Amino acid sequence: MGKVFAVGVGPGSPKYVTEIVKEIILNCDVVIGYKYTLKTIEELIEGKEVYEITMNDQEESYQKILPELGDRTLVIPFTGDVNFSESEVVDRLIEIFGEVEIVSGISSIQVAASKAKVPLDKSKVITMHVTTPIEDKKLELLKALIDGFSVVLVPRPWPKQPDKHFMPSEIAVYLRKHGFDTSKMKVHVFEAITTENETSFEGTVKDLEGKEFSDLSVMVFNQSSLDSYMNYRWQWEN
Repeated sequence: MGKVFAVGVGPGSPKYVTEIVKEIILNCDVVIGYKYTLKTIEELIEGKEVYEITMNDQEESYQKILPELGDRTLVIPFTGDVNFSESEVVDRLIEIFGEVEIVSGISSIQVAASKAKVPLDKSKVITMHVTTPIEDKKLELLKALIDGFSVVLVPRPWPKQPDKHFMPSEIAVYLRKHGFDTSKMKVHVFEAITTENETSFEGTVKDLEGKEFSDLSVMVFNQSSLDSYMNYRWQWEN
């Protein structure tokens, strides 16, 4: 069977597609991906065999191409980085195709942290964007904030099932109900980050209650403070 690649194509702007991912896409034969993801790489996939999928029909497309792949190269592109919020799909690809080469991309969490000036090495990164239960992740969020960490978080859009819908407004209510003074908590929300449709919100968590955001949202809870190397002069001074 031919080679199968799962690649990250960045948050949305073609400028954030890495050179190695561009090379893999340009040299592949077949591409299977979601509409938004394919839009990011549309100039790279002209003339190729392309399948646009949804969550409901992706399995059918993977199974269809499996016996037809032969010695050809298949690329499954993912928005952002393959290794973040996509493990359920990647695990299924490995079950279907066997050997899958994973090539990382730039994630929206990296870009959001940079825009909010929140260092990732002093933050907790949490994704609620999974189909499995998120109760443990909610507790992880509470603990991280109590412990004083900044948090970069991908919320979960599920409008058809309100009990599973956990977007910025629901998160704000959840934190308030768990004893946080949300009027004093700083937060950013970025939508469609890096694209021409990018929007940003900056304010307090309390301000998020009742506000609607798209499914392309990333939240940053900012609890960081400047801590430069000048605070550790003992490392080089005698």
